[in-house]
Amino acid sequence: MASCGLAGGRCGRLDRRCRSGTCVARTVSKLRDRSWRDKLGLFVVEGEDLVEAAGIEPVELLVAGETVEQALLAEVSSLAHPPRVIAVFRREDLPRGVRPATLALWHVADPGNVGTLLRAADGFGAGVALSAGCADRTGPKALRASMGSVFRVPVSDFAEPPGRRIALVASGGEPLAAVDLSGDVVFIVGAERAGLPADVLARCDVRTTIPISGGAESLNVAMAGTIALYERARRA
Repeated sequence: MASCGLAGGRCGRLDRRCRSGTCVARTVSKLRDRSWRDKLGLFVVEGEDLVEAAGIEPVELLVAGETVEQALLAEVSSLAHPPRVIAVFRREDLPRGVRPATLALWHVADPGNVGTLLRAADGFGAGVALSAGCADRTGPKALRASMGSVFRVPVSDFAEPPGRRIALVASGGEPLAAVDLSGDVVFIVGAERAGLPADVLARCDVRTTIPISGGAESLNVAMAGTIALYERARRA
């Protein structure tokens, strides 16, 4: 990337962009890493559809051929085919809070699963609660998997949502069809390989299993969470 001529450590600061746009581009490049997203409280959205889905004002909007050169946008994009638009948003502008139905994710480290669960929550009017150890919902893969739902689904800390806590387990639980899903409900899901630890299970009111009849041992965590939300919505 071209070097910036500004002195005094101003490179990468969105509020003191150099005239070439390189400073903003450097910040976009840094925001690929979670540590920089945590440090700056910012994240990057790539592509016109996702940017339009945001519904909130970006900190910075980079448009190829208008605000930056196409070559510069291509250099900082994480996509195989660089988009025409990249936007920078504040994390603090994303929705927070709880809803009567919640998917609570325990150490779900795969960003694709986190994004897909956000999308499922969006489809069924639920919220999402995240534990430490979960993938960053504002990372590139999670954002793409959420298809814009990250801008609509309120998120809370893992222990925050009220209601009956129902652990989704691969085997040994009550059949989902037999579990009371009325009132405020929190579905607890864990990483596919490790599942839910004993101390988390001990704090749940009930354990439930989604019966499957094929050869698979269990369902993907995103599939299981989506089915649980569908079952609750079906009974409403």
